[in-house]
Amino acid sequence: MPASRVEDFLELVERARRGRLKLYLGFAAGVGKTFRMLEEAHALQVRGVDVVVAFVETHGRIETERLVDGLEVIPRRRIDYRGVTLEEMDIAAVIARAPAIAIVDEIPHTNVPGSEHRKRWQDVIDLLDRGINVIGAMNVQHLESLGGLLERETGVLVRETVPDTFLRRADQIVNLDLAVEDLQERLRAGKIYPADKVPWALEHFFQMNNLTTLRELALREVAESLDRSATATSAAAAPEKGHRGERVMVAMSSNPPHGMTLLRRGSRMAGRLNTDWFVVYVETPDEDALRISAEAQRVLLANLDKARELGAEVVRLQSRDPVTALLDFARSHGVGHVIVGRSTRARWKRPFSRSLIERLIDDAEGLDVHVTALEEST
Repeated sequence: MPASRVEDFLELVERARRGRLKLYLGFAAGVGKTFRMLEEAHALQVRGVDVVVAFVETHGRIETERLVDGLEVIPRRRIDYRGVTLEEMDIAAVIARAPAIAIVDEIPHTNVPGSEHRKRWQDVIDLLDRGINVIGAMNVQHLESLGGLLERETGVLVRETVPDTFLRRADQIVNLDLAVEDLQERLRAGKIYPADKVPWALEHFFQMNNLTTLRELALREVAESLDRSATATSAAAAPEKGHRGERVMVAMSSNPPHGMTLLRRGSRMAGRLNTDWFVVYVETPDEDALRISAEAQRVLLANLDKARELGAEVVRLQSRDPVTALLDFARSHGVGHVIVGRSTRARWKRPFSRSLIERLIDDAEGLDVHVTALEEST
């Protein structure tokens, strides 16, 4: 482990009042995220830093297992679920131990029901809020905003996701890059999965095209994180400029087809601009609580909950004229980008009709309006 990288993170830790987050980001299993985290843990321990392993999954890899030796490991919490005993990170034990730095692997993981939080990334946020620094690892395909793109490009559906706002919490991101051919060779050599799983992996997730796409996304994500850091530094030096004119607003209807497409677009744009974003729903007289259907109400609440999880500020307005309400809110809250969905369904079913979108574009002087096509579900 290069000394400079360890010292860079140590400098952040020493200056911090809140917990600092360092992420090892990869594009696939086997690029060395866990190995490098454990190497860094040993390097920190040599320097006298109080570091513990809060959760690490070695997947039976001998070289990785050897690196756990000599480190303090917080015992896992055992939870009985449907007759099976499962193990999770014991966040209460980590908090009670209060180390300077905790090592947390597989951040996108979904916790067993009965855990303190539903997702491991929420465990990490809890640790950071309590002043415990975290070094963690995840793969780029688990970013929420990339879900639709990855499914289109690779055919891979990723079910466990992490909101982009979590990535923006990271003070350091280290991209573990590896040539695709080298990664496939590691797979064939049995260094990633057991031998009986290798042929299936090479025919599915570990195809050349899939890995190339994921590698490019990881490289781009790290480059954008560096841009965000530079922008944040500039804003801190000149706070009067800020980012108010670049805030993002997603206009959400009660029951849009593919509402997640809009939310991912908003999350992605806000991340690239390193700014705040809003999800705004305008309730018209035709959509009050007594008139809206139970199904539309369920979908609306689900979309708004997901928006909050992705880091948006959710706003509900009431108005007879949704266009005026949206534009008034945008101008009063420093919004520069408005994202709206246009369905390809029959006009009477559309979340925003053509006339409403035309009005929005015509009246949105000084604002950029992004119209996203929403295909009807089949």
